[in-house]
Amino acid sequence: MGFYRNPFSSFLQFLLTILILTPHSQSAPDYTSLVYKGCAKQPLSDPTNAYPQALSSLFATLISQSSKSRFYKATTQTPSITGLFQCRGDLSNLDCYNCVSKLPTLINKYCGKVMSARVQLLGCYMMYEGAGFAQISGMEMIFKSCSRANANGAGFEEKRDTALNSLQNGMSSGFFATSFGDVYVLGQCEGDVGASDCVQCVKSGVQRAQVECGSSIAGQIYLHKCFIGYSYYPNGVPKRSSPGSGPNTGKTVAIILGGAAGVGFLVIFLLFARNLLKKKDIIKSNLNLQIKDHS
Repeated sequence: MGFYRNPFSSFLQFLLTILILTPHSQSAPDYTSLVYKGCAKQPLSDPTNAYPQALSSLFATLISQSSKSRFYKATTQTPSITGLFQCRGDLSNLDCYNCVSKLPTLINKYCGKVMSARVQLLGCYMMYEGAGFAQISGMEMIFKSCSRANANGAGFEEKRDTALNSLQNGMSSGFFATSFGDVYVLGQCEGDVGASDCVQCVKSGVQRAQVECGSSIAGQIYLHKCFIGYSYYPNGVPKRSSPGSGPNTGKTVAIILGGAAGVGFLVIFLLFARNLLKKKDIIKSNLNLQIKDHS
């Protein structure tokens, strides 16, 4: 005699199998990862102890603006401190706010009370300068990062250089990202930099990337007023469902599970129908036996 199998149990086992076999959604890039920090050696001259309150007010203003803008610059009155933040052009307002919100704490942690400080995260940066602090050129390199891995394939540097050169032609809005072949490039200028100065800054960054990073498969060059970066993908640049995001694996998983649920309910229906047919056959068989017994 066969055992009756509950169709709901079959459905649950089916869904469990789908969940195990379905790849997990990849986490989004962590835009709050630290890239670099720069702290002036000159301490704050603060005989009236007014700087902490002024800085706190400046930070609060910058954070509040980050929910609606990717760049904002402000200056306190007394004492005079100028500060700004900027988010990557492909970040949403929420991502920008979450990124910028972490910066004041990091500035205090890494730099303390100094005349000027700058902290760069993967998705945003914040800086401030006290009045009278020495200015530097907008094209001065302040940080570089080159991958230790090198590209072995022929034609890499040509592809990279073509992609980087196209970057210079697309900087009219201050932010541009594109790909050429297997190379993805991205560039951005500080929000108050003019179009022509932006192009010159990016051009300088491109030249430095070619010299500093050589055949590295990835590199980032941060100048005072702009930054550029490139990444080489031997198997092709991953498709992005939106700027700055990875492949939309979360949506894919939802579609798979939705389809699995639909198939599961169909399985339940078929099992239930088959069970009814079996019961009808049993009843019919019993009736036939009863008729034979009475005959």
